Amino acid sequence: MGLCDGHKTVRSLLERGPMCDHTHDLPLSRRRVLAAGATLAVGATAGCSGLTDDGGTPAAVAVGSDWGCDQCGMVISQHPGPNGEVFFESNSPEGHDNPARFDALKSCLFPYLRAREREGWTAAAVYVTDYSAVDYEIRDAGDPTISSHTDAASFADARELWYVVESDLRGAMGRDFVPFSSKADAESAAAEYGGRVVAYDDIGPALLGD
Repeated sequence: MGLCDGHKTVRSLLERGPMCDHTHDLPLSRRRVLAAGATLAVGATAGCSGLTDDGGTPAAVAVGSDWGCDQCGMVISQHPGPNGEVFFESNSPEGHDNPARFDALKSCLFPYLRAREREGWTAAAVYVTDYSAVDYEIRDAGDPTISSHTDAASFADARELWYVVESDLRGAMGRDFVPFSSKADAESAAAEYGGRVVAYDDIGPALLGD
């Protein structure tokens, strides 16, 4: 159901269901349980414009089971790795209401967002998976693949997170950026899987391969 149909989401860790892991069938190498990160707010009803009815910032929503990525077209719930959502102020993605939705960050969300910004679109909100706020899994020690989480409570403001980049951690489209609200969590992941930790504003053409 589109956001214009009055979809409402309560972003509460207390109401979060079991971890949604849609990785492919790989042997489980280990599980890491991390404490919840930043406080999550109660959701609001977002309009087609990407803003709430009172003009405020929309909250993240759960990813629908049949939602396709707006960049690559793959069904998000069927693939591992970090997910993302972008609400635009005065525009909406082709074929559906806000948010634009993505099954990867490096290959999908950031290229799509940067391209739209060059066209004059403005993002009202950008949300990505916060791996400090979920119980995530890493599968396949030789080719480490991180689990996907599609419930609303797994998302956090992308601009406030720390990203492990240039690591061995993989998602839907191969090696990906892996976000954490805790810098210490990000540094721990980088120490184990390689790469380095950067802020949102550091993700530019050099990291995206533009």
